[in-house]
Amino acid sequence: MTNRKYLPILLSFFLSYPAFSQTPKVNPDRLHESLMKLSTFGKNAAGGSDRVAYSSYDLHAREYVQGLMKEAGLDVSIDFAGNIIGRKAGKNPNLKPIAFGSHIDEVPNGGDYDGPVGSMGAIEVVRTFSENNITTDHPLEVIIFANEEGGVVGSRALAGALSEDALQVVSNSGVTQYDGIKLLGGNPERIPELKRNPGDLAAYLELHIEQGGILDAEKLDIGVVEGIVAIEWWEFTFAGKANHAGTTPMNKRNDPMLPAAQFVLAVNEIVNSYEGRQVGTVGKIQAFPGAGNVIPGEVKVNVELRDLSSEKIWKIYADIEARGKQLALESQTELAIKHIEVASKPALADPEIRKVIQAQAEKLGYGTKSLPSGAGHDAQEMARIAPMGMIFIPSKDGISHAPAEYSSKADIANGANVLLHTILELDKLLK
Repeated sequence: MTNRKYLPILLSFFLSYPAFSQTPKVNPDRLHESLMKLSTFGKNAAGGSDRVAYSSYDLHAREYVQGLMKEAGLDVSIDFAGNIIGRKAGKNPNLKPIAFGSHIDEVPNGGDYDGPVGSMGAIEVVRTFSENNITTDHPLEVIIFANEEGGVVGSRALAGALSEDALQVVSNSGVTQYDGIKLLGGNPERIPELKRNPGDLAAYLELHIEQGGILDAEKLDIGVVEGIVAIEWWEFTFAGKANHAGTTPMNKRNDPMLPAAQFVLAVNEIVNSYEGRQVGTVGKIQAFPGAGNVIPGEVKVNVELRDLSSEKIWKIYADIEARGKQLALESQTELAIKHIEVASKPALADPEIRKVIQAQAEKLGYGTKSLPSGAGHDAQEMARIAPMGMIFIPSKDGISHAPAEYSSKADIANGANVLLHTILELDKLLK
């Protein structure tokens, strides 16, 4: 007979094993190992990743990921857009699937965490379910989206928003989206058949690095994403009179660079005059003819505004437009304004899913903060067809899309654990 004084020790020993644990958690070492293995596909001499969509690195990485998905017990297939779909049956086949995932393709010379954290985290969650003999009522669907960095191609296809014109766009690897999808094993001719309708999925969740410095700076563990911002672009063109830089007196010039320079400062001033977390950027200026010894005849300034509210964006824009016209009038230059279509509308996270993410993070003892996503994600497209939620983890120093991109093993595991418990809670709530 076992001595009673050893029972607490034995109980603690058994509870340390997944099958006995009341709070299942992912394996941090295994999750990190899978991320580091994935990072070897496309690693360059600068320490970055050249695993752009449709490249040989992407193809080999996809083979590795499919192997992991099968080991996790998922039924794996490639859809017509090249998305990798892993399915796991639930107890109730009449319920709609809970979907979750991300992407594994990178920008040229990108980092190792943007996309892969959510993808490897999703697979690790399913492996943890299997180890703990957990079968959800809902079917589960792990989605590794094709070519997120080149225009959220795979998720747009599922949302029915990928046009024939978009298929002819040349990707970062030098092939068209049409030909690239064929390389992945998809069939671009049949993409319209993929369209999911609202109600086809119970929910969509995505774990991702923050790609900003807020969580890192505030030493917080989890970001509960409020939504993905809308993006609007405009081109402001100030027109004056080109002339010789050496022979034209300063008081005889009609130089559009002067109002353009004042306008750049005005954009920053106006955006900062509003309460909230909106952002405005002038990231491109062009002077024509663009010679050092010529007073420009025309200067183009591109303005980008981002916020969760399209109404707020347009309100800010109205102030910027008024200031631009005032500067043109004062400098006796002409101003032309062109709105550039970027088709990026706001995608708000589902309020109930946000509450669940928040509650599960708190139960696990993690510090949280609600914040918007200033970058686009596959979740933005999936929000068209399903209630959406996103979980952020810290990015060191706010760096992303660069070789220095980094999230710690502990932070990655924290995010995967929140994903895991959010799925379990939604499985009970969504009937």
